Amino acid sequence: MQTFQDSIKTGEKFDYRKLDFLPDLILLFVSSGFDNIESFVWDISTAYPNAIISGCSTSGEINNIKVDDNTVVFNAIRFDSTQVSMASKNVRDFKDSESLGKALSKDLITEDLKHVLIFSEGLLINGDDLVTGLSSEINQEIGITGGMAGDGTDFNKTFVIKQNKVLVGEVVGIGLHGSALKVGYSSQGGWNSFGIERKVTKSDKNVLYEIDGQPALKLYKSFLGEKAADLPGTGLLFPLSLRVNENSTPLVRTLLNIDEENQSIIFAGNIPEGSFVRLMKANVDRLISGAEGSAMNTKASLTDEPEFALLISCVGRRVVLKQLVEEEVEAVREVLGDKPVMSGFYSYGEMAPFGKSKACRLHNQTMTITTLSEN
Repeated sequence: MQTFQDSIKTGEKFDYRKLDFLPDLILLFVSSGFDNIESFVWDISTAYPNAIISGCSTSGEINNIKVDDNTVVFNAIRFDSTQVSMASKNVRDFKDSESLGKALSKDLITEDLKHVLIFSEGLLINGDDLVTGLSSEINQEIGITGGMAGDGTDFNKTFVIKQNKVLVGEVVGIGLHGSALKVGYSSQGGWNSFGIERKVTKSDKNVLYEIDGQPALKLYKSFLGEKAADLPGTGLLFPLSLRVNENSTPLVRTLLNIDEENQSIIFAGNIPEGSFVRLMKANVDRLISGAEGSAMNTKASLTDEPEFALLISCVGRRVVLKQLVEEEVEAVREVLGDKPVMSGFYSYGEMAPFGKSKACRLHNQTMTITTLSEN
């Protein structure tokens, strides 16, 4: 397995002389402010016509232990034995995100499918329903990890790359096939819960209307105090902990927007009626420890050193960590060691199972890590 990474600033072109092998897979993580991304992607696909090319827009690009803006992070991988496939679907062609996920997974399934990487539209897709559809068709022994494209903190427009095209509304699945591939993955947060747990009494998918019979937005604002005036932006600092039932593992859900007229809150994932929610707030040290813990869990599942590490962290974590954001990436590097190329992006949602042989779930406010190596 051979790997290569480079970072290209807006206005620059990729120097093809730096890459001394023909890649099977190219992953591009692109600032939403990068100029002329369409022509950049076209040039890459023309130069490497046999490579599978994907990636997405970001809320920050991870380049080794740096977190950048206004760049493209270019990652190339040549596998020794692993085969790579691609399938994609667009939200405009389906009645809902779950049916899109089912159709996409069916296009990827083979007898030797080992892992699936997902790069999804960040705003027009219901990420919860997408992973439900994906998981319904793919055996849980096969891992599914990935993330939803970002757009800084603007929440205006995201895109996904598919070969020589830059597409809105697209979801791309990368299939990795063969027994030689070794994959590790983990997802962990690091937020503090406070206040009592409350019951969701009215919701519709990712729109929360009532908690304990009270208007959701009114109750949410009462906890935020003066910070409520800056909603929806300050919502990134106060996500919800969600338990679908009393025995389920908690998930984190990030606020995307508010509806003053209906006193409702729109989240990045579903908030089912009858579930239990609790407010959370940021703790910088715990966020960095969460990233370290995710790396430790990933490493514990491996027998060999990883050669490539894909890091997908939430835009909310970046907003909280501010100038300390690179510390969570450095924490991952310290655990994984110097060998793997580390790359990735800050996202609008992360996808990973809670462990091996479990269904993929949508996460918010986590550091999600996927590592690749071959025997």
